[in-house]
Amino acid sequence: MKFIIDQYRNNIRKIISNMTGSNNEDIEQEVYIRTWKNIGKYKEAGKFKSWINTITANLCRDYMKSAYFKHSQNTLTEEDDLIQIKDERESIESALIRKQRQKKIMDAIDALKPKFKEVIIMYEMQEMSYEQISEKLNCPVGTIRSRLFNARKELSIALKDLI
Repeated sequence: MKFIIDQYRNNIRKIISNMTGSNNEDIEQEVYIRTWKNIGKYKEAGKFKSWINTITANLCRDYMKSAYFKHSQNTLTEEDDLIQIKDERESIESALIRKQRQKKIMDAIDALKPKFKEVIIMYEMQEMSYEQISEKLNCPVGTIRSRLFNARKELSIALKDLI
């Protein structure tokens, strides 16, 4: 298990940060726990990194749907207030705007058709290449490019007020 943590830690942290906007150590730990518990279910048809990336992305989505996350998005603790006051680079208003933007983006991704959603997550968040996605989904590279194009097109329409 130590090898898995050492090998994939940075990648897992990057996905968590991209999807949740923070370095959530609880999610990271849950990724390792789920990987350890389900290692026997891993099928060697795909890459191990992709399997862990999928676990990470799913846990991030679950976290963002959770009552805890929604509550934490709606309330600021005294500690949060002090940190934001000390941090002159980011005002409370800009932090709230950033969180709202992230939520809008994740909602727009969740609203995509499943075939577009999985391709955009694999390419943009998990940083997989066209070829890796093609292998994982058993689709031609041209189909992956087309789905990615259409996913981006739908996202640009859904998020036009952010662009």
